[in-house]
Amino acid sequence: MFTQFSSSRFLGMAFAFLQRFKQQRIYTFSQLFAFGLSLTLAISACSLSANNNGTTQTASPNPVASGTTIRIGYQKASTVLYALKARGELEKVFATSGSSVTWSEFPAGPPMLEALNAGSIDFGYTGESPPIFAQAAGIPLVYVAYDPWSPKAEAIIVPKDSPIKSVAELKGKKVTFAKGSNANYLLVKALEKAGVQYSEIQLATLPPADARAAFEGKKVDAWAIWDPYLAAAEAATGARTLADATELAPNRGYYLAAKSFVDAKPDVLKIVLDRVKKVSDWAKNNPNEVAKFLSPALGIDAPVLEIAEKRREYDVLPLTDEVITKQQEIADTFYKIKLIPKKIKVKEIVWQGKVNN
Repeated sequence: MFTQFSSSRFLGMAFAFLQRFKQQRIYTFSQLFAFGLSLTLAISACSLSANNNGTTQTASPNPVASGTTIRIGYQKASTVLYALKARGELEKVFATSGSSVTWSEFPAGPPMLEALNAGSIDFGYTGESPPIFAQAAGIPLVYVAYDPWSPKAEAIIVPKDSPIKSVAELKGKKVTFAKGSNANYLLVKALEKAGVQYSEIQLATLPPADARAAFEGKKVDAWAIWDPYLAAAEAATGARTLADATELAPNRGYYLAAKSFVDAKPDVLKIVLDRVKKVSDWAKNNPNEVAKFLSPALGIDAPVLEIAEKRREYDVLPLTDEVITKQQEIADTFYKIKLIPKKIKVKEIVWQGKVNN
């Protein structure tokens, strides 16, 4: 049964009552129609603003089996999913079918994909490197969309008073980074360009919070890191940039899903991506508001976050041959330096469905 909107609520209720008598024969049609109507109304009614005054109207039912739970992994620094969680947009969409959304927070991409492998989450977002490690480890995941992010949003930095002036001078030095992260690949490519072997530096693999402590405590010589932690370190310590990812690494982000979820619930995945796209568009057009929104959660001042927001890009796009080829280059590089145990083919786990734009 689908919902008709009219100027008379009474007539709407009477129509709905009459529809119940024909429900069995038109069930399939009404389900499909309601789905299309639901998305159309959601698109027209959704208003993303800082004060959350916008309202979202959706028609019911939607093509989600009653009692379905959609499980999403997120990081606070991953703006779009964190904002989607805070706004409760998905919950509004799925509530009409008696379905629910659960959220699990992770400190970084690799543990998130481990949770996906364990069957604890269905969908998440990471940088470009974690899915490569995951695929090499046999985790059944699928690339479903990508986010352009920005090569300016990650860099290799040193303390402001460091004698190190170039990436080449990192030879023999201790460098901290999150293993398997986008910054890991940036470090590999920057060293390669400078003529330094990856094996010729001292590796100190740490998550961002621990890495910052080590960096500020002068326990490491350099730090490969991404925004907003990069912007925070620059503001707090005056850190100098040796190299950002320009002409070294694409620094893209990827929306990923468990293969079992994609195979069993492609319509649900499309609804999720539709909502992700709407929040992404809001973030792209409102860097000031995004900064204010993230500040309390990340413990970083809004002006600092605004710097990070203004040097990154947002979107939710289908993977093109060019994007797949570049991701394959990253995988081949990691295999070459023995960061992953076997060769992989990225294109084998790219979703062939359509991203709604």
